Amino acid sequence: MTTSPRASRTTTPFDRAERRIWSGKAEAYDRTYARLCAHPVPALLDAAEVGPGSRGLDVGCGSGTVSLAAVARGAAVHAVDAEPGMVDASRRAVPGIAACIARLPELPYEDDAFDAVVGNFVLNHVGRPREALAELRRVTRPGGRVAVTIWRSPGAPGQTLIGRAAQAAGLTCPDWLPALAPEDDFPRNPEGLAALLDAAGFLGVRCPEVAWEHRCDPDTWWAGAERGIGAIGQVLNGRGTEGVAAARQAYDALCAEFQSTKGRLALPHVALLAHGGA
Repeated sequence: MTTSPRASRTTTPFDRAERRIWSGKAEAYDRTYARLCAHPVPALLDAAEVGPGSRGLDVGCGSGTVSLAAVARGAAVHAVDAEPGMVDASRRAVPGIAACIARLPELPYEDDAFDAVVGNFVLNHVGRPREALAELRRVTRPGGRVAVTIWRSPGAPGQTLIGRAAQAAGLTCPDWLPALAPEDDFPRNPEGLAALLDAAGFLGVRCPEVAWEHRCDPDTWWAGAERGIGAIGQVLNGRGTEGVAAARQAYDALCAEFQSTKGRLALPHVALLAHGGA
């Protein structure tokens, strides 16, 4: 098997923090943010040209949403995630799927192994995005397709709601939670993500925005962060129960901006969907 020389490089502080954040969070994610992250899946699979007979790879498979949709299209799917609980969740969601524990930029596959490779909100969680994309290209056959999503920054109002509540409560980022190294970061806009794929050698790169309103009840939206999911979950819980309570009070007031029918919130979100050929 051909493997990338990136596998010999040490894990970044950002990567180590991500492993800490997501350890044991599969069930909480599935109950809260999984439905949010499912919205771009049809467009993601379309961009990667996933269809009957495709040999596909779902990188950062989470609780199996993308893999399940790809199998429903008739694709033969492999799936990987750095968090063991997510791999187990994907296996439960998609019986018989070939799922394993692996993290970017170190995938356990030969060169040119797949027709289509997708990563739904996985580049947000790796310390070296450029190397991660180069690895996705390595395992994609010539003429195959790669498609990835990330959150746009600055975020849409729905994305920033809990962060605003945390800021109102005086909560700040924990000292142990590092930002991406400046040399590895990139603008989280269509031009920035497209340039990243161009640099990785993809052909015919496009990067449209995907905008939608995520609708859910206030308690469900709050629950993901309260249970420690993502960087915002670490901010929210950084000062213990007192800080969480203060942020919840601010959150309840801010929710009035997003009230929809039947007590639910309508939360605007914007993602970037970049895709290109290998």
